[in-house]
Amino acid sequence: MPANSSPDAADLLPASFARLASFITSELGIKMPDAKMTMIQSRLLRRVRDLGLRSVDEYSQYFFASQNDAEREHFINAVTTNKTDFFREPSHFDYLLGIALPELARGGELRPGRRLNVWSAGCSSGEEPYTLAMLLSEYGERQTGFDFAILATDVSTRVLDRARAGVYQESQIAPVPMELRRRHLWRSRNKGQSLVRIAPRTRGHVSFHRLNFMDQDYGLRQMFEVVFFRNVLIYFDRPTQEMVIRRMCRNLVPGGYLFVGHSESLSGLDLPVDSVHTSVFRRRA
Repeated sequence: MPANSSPDAADLLPASFARLASFITSELGIKMPDAKMTMIQSRLLRRVRDLGLRSVDEYSQYFFASQNDAEREHFINAVTTNKTDFFREPSHFDYLLGIALPELARGGELRPGRRLNVWSAGCSSGEEPYTLAMLLSEYGERQTGFDFAILATDVSTRVLDRARAGVYQESQIAPVPMELRRRHLWRSRNKGQSLVRIAPRTRGHVSFHRLNFMDQDYGLRQMFEVVFFRNVLIYFDRPTQEMVIRRMCRNLVPGGYLFVGHSESLSGLDLPVDSVHTSVFRRRA
Protein backbone atom coordinates (compact mmCIF):
# COMPACT_ATOMS: atom_id res chain seq x y z
CA MET A 1 0.00 0.00 0.00
CA PRO A 2 1.47 3.43 -0.92
CA ALA A 3 2.40 5.59 2.06
CA ASN A 4 -0.17 8.24 1.12
CA SER A 5 -3.09 5.80 0.87
CA SER A 6 -5.86 5.96 3.40
CA PRO A 7 -5.55 3.24 6.05
CA ASP A 8 -8.08 0.44 5.92
CA ALA A 9 -9.88 -0.09 9.23
CA ALA A 10 -10.25 -3.78 8.41
CA ASP A 11 -6.48 -4.17 8.53
CA LEU A 12 -6.54 -4.89 12.28
CA LEU A 13 -5.99 -8.62 12.47
CA PRO A 14 -7.71 -10.68 15.18
CA ALA A 15 -4.40 -11.55 16.84
CA SER A 16 -3.41 -7.88 17.06
CA PHE A 17 -6.84 -6.95 18.41
CA ALA A 18 -6.55 -9.67 21.05
CA ARG A 19 -3.24 -8.19 22.17
CA LEU A 20 -4.64 -4.65 22.30
CA ALA A 21 -7.76 -5.88 24.10
CA SER A 22 -5.65 -7.64 26.72
CA PHE A 23 -3.66 -4.46 27.28
CA ILE A 24 -6.82 -2.35 27.63
CA THR A 25 -8.32 -4.75 30.17
CA SER A 26 -5.15 -5.07 32.24
CA GLU A 27 -4.35 -1.35 32.21
CA LEU A 28 -7.84 0.15 32.43
CA GLY A 29 -10.08 -2.69 33.63
CA ILE A 30 -12.34 -2.24 30.61
CA LYS A 31 -14.01 -5.35 29.19
CA MET A 32 -13.04 -5.76 25.55
CA PRO A 33 -14.94 -8.60 23.83
CA ASP A 34 -14.47 -9.42 20.16
CA ALA A 35 -17.55 -7.35 19.34
CA LYS A 36 -15.52 -4.23 20.20
CA MET A 37 -12.99 -4.84 17.44
CA THR A 38 -14.64 -2.52 14.93
CA MET A 39 -14.88 0.25 17.53
CA ILE A 40 -11.20 -0.03 18.40
CA GLN A 41 -10.27 0.02 14.71
CA SER A 42 -12.18 3.23 14.08
CA ARG A 43 -10.86 4.97 17.19
CA LEU A 44 -7.25 4.25 16.32
CA LEU A 45 -7.44 5.45 12.70
CA ARG A 46 -6.49 9.00 13.67
CA ARG A 47 -3.27 7.78 15.30
CA VAL A 48 -2.57 5.73 12.17
CA ARG A 49 -2.87 8.86 10.05
CA ASP A 50 -0.96 11.10 12.47
CA LEU A 51 1.96 8.67 12.54
CA GLY A 52 1.96 8.06 8.80
CA LEU A 53 1.33 4.34 9.21
CA ARG A 54 -0.46 2.14 6.71
CA SER A 55 -2.99 0.30 8.85
CA VAL A 56 -4.36 -0.19 12.34
CA ASP A 57 -2.55 -3.51 12.47
CA GLU A 58 0.73 -1.73 11.78
CA TYR A 59 -0.14 0.72 14.54
CA SER A 60 -0.59 -2.21 16.93
CA GLN A 61 2.92 -3.41 16.11
CA TYR A 62 4.29 0.11 16.52
CA PHE A 63 2.51 0.60 19.87
CA PHE A 64 3.92 -2.52 21.49
CA ALA A 65 7.38 -1.96 20.03
CA SER A 66 7.64 1.68 21.16
CA GLN A 67 6.16 1.49 24.67
CA ASN A 68 6.71 5.22 25.18
CA ASP A 69 4.60 7.16 27.66
CA ALA A 70 3.43 9.74 25.12
CA GLU A 71 2.00 7.11 22.78
CA ARG A 72 0.47 5.25 25.70
CA GLU A 73 -1.40 8.46 26.59
CA HIS A 74 -2.60 8.90 23.00
CA PHE A 75 -3.79 5.30 22.98
CA ILE A 76 -5.74 5.61 26.25
CA ASN A 77 -7.33 8.85 25.07
CA ALA A 78 -8.41 7.10 21.87
CA VAL A 79 -9.92 3.93 23.30
CA THR A 80 -11.77 5.27 26.36
CA THR A 81 -15.46 6.17 26.10
CA ASN A 82 -16.47 9.61 27.37
CA LYS A 83 -20.23 10.08 27.29
CA THR A 84 -21.80 12.52 29.73
CA ASP A 85 -24.28 15.39 30.00
CA PHE A 86 -25.19 18.19 32.35
CA PHE A 87 -27.82 17.04 34.89
CA ARG A 88 -27.59 13.43 33.73
CA GLU A 89 -29.84 11.19 35.87
CA PRO A 90 -31.28 14.24 37.68
CA SER A 91 -32.96 12.28 40.49
CA HIS A 92 -29.49 11.80 42.01
CA PHE A 93 -29.08 15.53 42.42
CA ASP A 94 -32.52 15.80 44.00
CA TYR A 95 -31.56 13.07 46.47
CA LEU A 96 -28.22 14.71 47.24
CA LEU A 97 -29.78 18.07 48.09
CA GLY A 98 -33.01 16.88 49.64
CA ILE A 99 -31.90 13.87 51.66
CA ALA A 100 -28.15 13.17 51.67
CA LEU A 101 -26.89 16.60 52.74
CA PRO A 102 -29.49 17.01 55.53
CA GLU A 103 -28.64 13.48 56.74
CA LEU A 104 -24.93 14.27 56.75
CA ALA A 105 -25.66 17.44 58.73
CA ARG A 106 -27.75 15.54 61.28
CA GLY A 107 -25.11 12.84 61.63
CA GLY A 108 -22.30 15.29 62.25
CA GLU A 109 -20.39 14.49 59.06
CA LEU A 110 -21.31 17.93 57.75
CA ARG A 111 -20.97 20.39 60.61
CA PRO A 112 -21.17 24.18 60.12
CA GLY A 113 -17.76 25.46 59.10
CA ARG A 114 -16.61 22.06 57.84
CA ARG A 115 -16.04 21.73 54.11
CA LEU A 116 -17.99 19.14 52.13
CA ASN A 117 -15.66 17.08 49.92
CA VAL A 118 -17.17 15.54 46.80
CA TRP A 119 -15.48 13.21 44.33
CA SER A 120 -16.71 13.01 40.74
CA ALA A 121 -14.98 9.79 39.65
CA GLY A 122 -14.83 9.23 35.91
CA CYS A 123 -15.77 12.85 35.26
CA SER A 124 -15.17 12.82 31.49
CA SER A 125 -15.39 16.34 30.01
CA GLY A 126 -16.65 17.94 33.21
CA GLU A 127 -20.42 18.18 32.92
CA GLU A 128 -21.04 16.18 36.10
CA PRO A 129 -18.69 18.07 38.46
CA TYR A 130 -19.87 21.41 37.08
CA THR A 131 -23.49 20.38 37.60
CA LEU A 132 -22.58 19.58 41.21
CA ALA A 133 -20.72 22.89 41.55
CA MET A 134 -23.76 24.85 40.38
CA LEU A 135 -26.16 23.05 42.70
CA LEU A 136 -23.90 23.12 45.74
CA SER A 137 -23.21 26.81 45.19
CA GLU A 138 -26.95 27.42 45.27
CA TYR A 139 -27.29 25.22 48.36
CA GLY A 140 -24.54 27.20 50.05
CA GLU A 141 -26.43 30.44 49.51
CA ARG A 142 -29.10 29.09 51.88
CA GLN A 143 -26.79 27.46 54.46
CA THR A 144 -24.64 29.62 56.71
CA GLY A 145 -21.04 28.47 56.84
CA PHE A 146 -21.40 25.90 54.06
CA ASP A 147 -18.34 25.32 51.87
CA PHE A 148 -17.46 22.58 49.42
CA ALA A 149 -14.75 21.31 47.10
CA ILE A 150 -15.08 18.88 44.21
CA LEU A 151 -12.33 16.59 43.00
CA ALA A 152 -12.98 15.40 39.44
CA THR A 153 -10.88 12.57 38.01
CA ASP A 154 -10.58 10.68 34.76
CA VAL A 155 -7.99 8.51 33.07
CA SER A 156 -8.14 10.44 29.78
CA THR A 157 -5.93 13.55 29.61
CA ARG A 158 -7.83 14.69 26.53
CA VAL A 159 -11.18 15.03 28.28
CA LEU A 160 -9.54 16.46 31.40
CA ASP A 161 -8.09 19.29 29.31
CA ARG A 162 -11.58 20.02 27.95
CA ALA A 163 -13.04 19.88 31.46
CA ARG A 164 -10.47 22.29 32.89
CA ALA A 165 -11.27 24.80 30.15
CA GLY A 166 -14.95 24.65 31.09
CA VAL A 167 -16.10 25.69 27.60
CA TYR A 168 -19.15 24.04 26.03
CA GLN A 169 -21.33 24.32 22.98
CA GLU A 170 -24.67 26.05 23.44
CA SER A 171 -26.44 22.79 22.61
CA GLN A 172 -24.68 21.00 25.47
CA ILE A 173 -26.16 23.26 28.17
CA ALA A 174 -29.77 22.53 27.19
CA PRO A 175 -30.44 20.56 30.42
CA VAL A 176 -29.22 23.43 32.63
CA PRO A 177 -32.16 25.45 34.09
CA MET A 178 -32.27 29.05 32.91
CA GLU A 179 -31.74 30.50 36.40
CA LEU A 180 -28.56 28.47 36.82
CA ARG A 181 -27.35 29.53 33.38
CA ARG A 182 -27.64 33.18 34.36
CA ARG A 183 -25.67 32.64 37.56
CA HIS A 184 -23.04 30.11 36.54
CA LEU A 185 -22.43 30.37 32.78
CA TRP A 186 -20.78 33.08 30.69
CA ARG A 187 -21.59 33.44 27.01
CA SER A 188 -18.87 34.03 24.45
CA ARG A 189 -18.31 37.66 23.49
CA ASN A 190 -17.98 36.49 19.92
CA LYS A 191 -21.56 36.45 18.68
CA GLY A 192 -20.56 34.12 15.88
CA GLN A 193 -19.65 31.38 18.34
CA SER A 194 -22.32 29.40 20.16
CA LEU A 195 -20.10 28.82 23.18
CA VAL A 196 -20.53 29.21 26.92
CA ARG A 197 -18.01 28.99 29.73
CA ILE A 198 -18.42 27.99 33.35
CA ALA A 199 -18.11 31.14 35.48
CA PRO A 200 -14.76 31.43 37.32
CA ARG A 201 -16.31 31.39 40.79
CA THR A 202 -18.15 28.14 40.00
CA ARG A 203 -15.15 26.64 38.24
CA GLY A 204 -12.98 27.47 41.23
CA HIS A 205 -14.74 24.85 43.37
CA VAL A 206 -13.55 22.04 41.06
CA SER A 207 -10.08 20.58 40.64
CA PHE A 208 -9.23 18.04 37.95
CA HIS A 209 -6.69 15.24 38.21
CA ARG A 210 -5.80 12.14 36.23
CA LEU A 211 -6.59 8.86 37.98
CA ASN A 212 -6.64 5.28 36.76
CA PHE A 213 -9.06 3.07 38.69
CA MET A 214 -6.72 0.13 38.19
CA ASP A 215 -3.94 1.75 40.23
CA GLN A 216 -3.23 0.06 43.55
CA ASP A 217 -3.05 3.42 45.33
CA TYR A 218 -5.23 6.27 44.13
CA GLY A 219 -2.98 8.77 45.87
CA LEU A 220 -5.89 10.59 47.51
CA ARG A 221 -5.28 11.95 50.97
CA GLN A 222 -8.62 13.64 51.58
CA MET A 223 -11.79 11.87 52.71
CA PHE A 224 -15.07 12.41 50.88
CA GLU A 225 -18.61 12.69 52.17
CA VAL A 226 -20.04 12.15 48.68
CA VAL A 227 -18.75 10.12 45.72
CA PHE A 228 -20.38 10.15 42.29
CA PHE A 229 -19.19 7.09 40.37
CA ARG A 230 -21.79 6.78 37.66
CA ASN A 231 -21.89 4.86 34.39
CA VAL A 232 -18.34 3.57 34.71
CA LEU A 233 -18.98 0.20 36.35
CA ILE A 234 -20.69 -1.05 33.19
CA TYR A 235 -17.28 -1.26 31.52
CA PHE A 236 -15.82 -3.57 34.21
CA ASP A 237 -16.38 -7.24 34.98
CA ARG A 238 -17.78 -8.12 38.42
CA PRO A 239 -14.44 -8.81 40.18
CA THR A 240 -13.06 -5.50 38.88
CA GLN A 241 -16.21 -3.66 40.01
CA GLU A 242 -15.78 -5.00 43.53
CA MET A 243 -12.06 -4.23 43.62
CA VAL A 244 -12.48 -0.66 42.39
CA ILE A 245 -15.32 0.24 44.75
CA ARG A 246 -13.44 -1.25 47.72
CA ARG A 247 -10.51 1.00 46.88
CA MET A 248 -12.80 4.00 46.53
CA CYS A 249 -14.37 3.28 49.90
CA ARG A 250 -10.97 3.85 51.54
CA ASN A 251 -11.66 7.54 50.94
CA LEU A 252 -15.39 7.56 51.69
CA VAL A 253 -16.17 8.59 55.25
CA PRO A 254 -18.40 6.33 57.38
CA GLY A 255 -21.92 7.51 56.64
CA GLY A 256 -20.81 8.97 53.31
CA TYR A 257 -22.83 8.51 50.12
CA LEU A 258 -21.91 6.64 46.94
CA PHE A 259 -23.93 7.27 43.78
CA VAL A 260 -23.71 4.83 40.84
CA GLY A 261 -25.50 4.85 37.49
CA HIS A 262 -29.18 3.91 37.29
CA SER A 263 -28.30 0.96 35.05
CA GLU A 264 -25.61 -0.33 37.41
CA SER A 265 -25.97 -2.80 40.26
CA LEU A 266 -23.82 -3.69 43.27
CA SER A 267 -25.91 -6.76 44.05
CA GLY A 268 -23.79 -9.73 45.03
CA LEU A 269 -20.63 -7.72 45.62
CA ASP A 270 -18.91 -7.85 48.99
CA LEU A 271 -18.71 -4.14 49.81
CA PRO A 272 -18.86 -1.97 52.97
CA VAL A 273 -21.93 -0.06 51.75
CA ASP A 274 -25.69 -0.42 52.14
CA SER A 275 -28.37 0.50 49.64
CA VAL A 276 -30.45 3.49 50.77
CA HIS A 277 -32.16 4.41 47.50
CA THR A 278 -32.16 3.45 43.84
CA SER A 279 -28.46 3.40 42.83
CA VAL A 280 -27.51 5.25 46.05
CA PHE A 281 -25.43 3.62 48.79
CA ARG A 282 -24.09 4.65 52.17
CA ARG A 283 -20.76 3.68 53.75
CA ARG A 284 -21.18 1.57 56.86
CA ALA A 285 -20.03 3.13 60.11
